[in-house]
Amino acid sequence: MVDVAEEVGADVVSHGCTGKGNDQVRFELTFFALNPKLNVVAPWREWDITGRELAIEYAKKHNISVPVTKKSIYSRDRNLWHLSHESDILEDPANEPKKDMYMMSVDPEDGPDQAEYVEIEIEWGLPVSVNGKRLWPAYLLTELNEIGGRHGIGRIDMVENRLVGMKSRGVYDTPGGTILFAAARELEFLTLDRETIQVKDSLALKYAELVYAGRWFDPLRESMDALMQNITETTTGSVTLKLY
Repeated sequence: MVDVAEEVGADVVSHGCTGKGNDQVRFELTFFALNPKLNVVAPWREWDITGRELAIEYAKKHNISVPVTKKSIYSRDRNLWHLSHESDILEDPANEPKKDMYMMSVDPEDGPDQAEYVEIEIEWGLPVSVNGKRLWPAYLLTELNEIGGRHGIGRIDMVENRLVGMKSRGVYDTPGGTILFAAARELEFLTLDRETIQVKDSLALKYAELVYAGRWFDPLRESMDALMQNITETTTGSVTLKLY
């Protein structure tokens, strides 16, 4: 977005985040890290759109197609890594997520009766192939999303403590990410010594906090990446996981 703004000579960028989530922080800190002179317009936060029903009405009035209705009004965010759900019935922690909510994985109760093995090749701590097929990262993750999704892998129902000071329940669908995390972890148990594993685990929490808080372009994050690259020099090998 920042590159395009520069190309077309725009001094304003916009996003569709509400005033309640962390995504607004990630967008805006990134905008300002890359170009501090940009201004930001956040319609949902600044206009008179006070809820999802009004947002749907606004979109309908201006012929903007949106994948939600007043009957299915979840807040959904999807990327290569995951699909998240918030709002609607999830506001009450006593409510079980509905079956049709998940879009990247089958219900484990409806999964195949036969287990499936998946082999992941890792070089220097980074996954490079699935079942002997070398793939670029995005294609590798897409492949694992499909394989893991068939077996109901990677469903998470949690309450998060947001940067803005509120608690929010989220239901996540992340089959490929769950498989990759398990594979890398198993290999590290063999390739890293005790002290290194402890340091890596303690830094992982700080790394997650930095990314969660929108500080991707923080010098500390870049320094931690350099350290992790050094730590995982010996983390090379093949991991086979059984999905069921």
